[in-house]
Amino acid sequence: MVVLGDKMKKIRNTISNIGILNEEAMKAAKKRQDFLTKPKESLGILEDLSIKVAGITGNVLPKIRNKVIITMVGDHGVVEEGVSAYPQEVTSQMVYNFIGGGAGINVLARHAGARLVLVDMGVATDLKPHPKLINKKIAYGTKNMARGPAMTYEQAIESIEAGIDIVKEQLEKGIDIIGIGEMGIGNTTTASAIIAAITSEPAERIVGRGTGIGDKTLRNKIEVIKKALEVNKPDLNDPIDVLAKVGGFEIGGLVGVILESAANRIPIVLDGFEPGAAALIATELEPKVKNFLIAPICSREPGDKITLKKLGLVPFLNLKLNLGEGTGAVLGISIVEAGVKILTEMATFAEAGVAEAIKK
Repeated sequence: MVVLGDKMKKIRNTISNIGILNEEAMKAAKKRQDFLTKPKESLGILEDLSIKVAGITGNVLPKIRNKVIITMVGDHGVVEEGVSAYPQEVTSQMVYNFIGGGAGINVLARHAGARLVLVDMGVATDLKPHPKLINKKIAYGTKNMARGPAMTYEQAIESIEAGIDIVKEQLEKGIDIIGIGEMGIGNTTTASAIIAAITSEPAERIVGRGTGIGDKTLRNKIEVIKKALEVNKPDLNDPIDVLAKVGGFEIGGLVGVILESAANRIPIVLDGFEPGAAALIATELEPKVKNFLIAPICSREPGDKITLKKLGLVPFLNLKLNLGEGTGAVLGISIVEAGVKILTEMATFAEAGVAEAIKK
């Protein structure tokens, strides 16, 4: 665990409340799974997920009623370097699409019965106020990390604290499981730089095509990330410094969401590459965070496999997803919910009056 100073009191207090999995609840959940009307372990990962949720929540028979997706949005100064297939104004345009209910995450959140929480962490323009949009804007996008730090250290702290506050606010409405997603042109470049820094892997092994860039732009993207790491020299012993030097406001916000969710024993479902980068920072701040993470997908970005390996997570859906927004997370939540319902609603052999397997 990283030692944090007084100026990070909120982050420090949140981290101090992060515990470990409840082993007794997990043992009891496993025992119940073994006595349900099925051959032992015949529902595979569904059983594993239900047992993990029992351990996270400390409840042998957990309930998933309030499903929440937090999608954070921010712009990135590094787009000046020509690293994306889309112009920066797409970020704000997509925010209005989210508000109007027309994006992929809107459709899938409705399908899963999840509450979508949309947060402006640093879009590069003023957005019209709307009841469906929470304004936590740190600044009008980050600075160009290829020429200096993406943000100040204070802004990095502020972004994490904003994520903590979002979860605190949403707890009043109820949260049983939380999925995290993001949107922002240039964000795969930022996430790649974070992952390369924390894992010490070369950029070539991390960087992918993001929104569909061609070979020339891909080569440029790799060089830009190398330059950003060389120019900024992020302190690998200080994950907040990594966030400040090469991060994004929405990634900082997701770090805060992860920390506060773990502190409240809420299962956290990741959505691929950028949330994975946020999870790396969060687990560098407090390794026990890993206990509370669930990764349903691995995106097509090469660095996602490296991230998941570092986090010790194995994805259980192979849908070739690469959209972001929280789409993979909300689909994962549906599978987790199915596993929990098996644990809590399926009858045991004794309850159903069904003979158990003959012991040999």
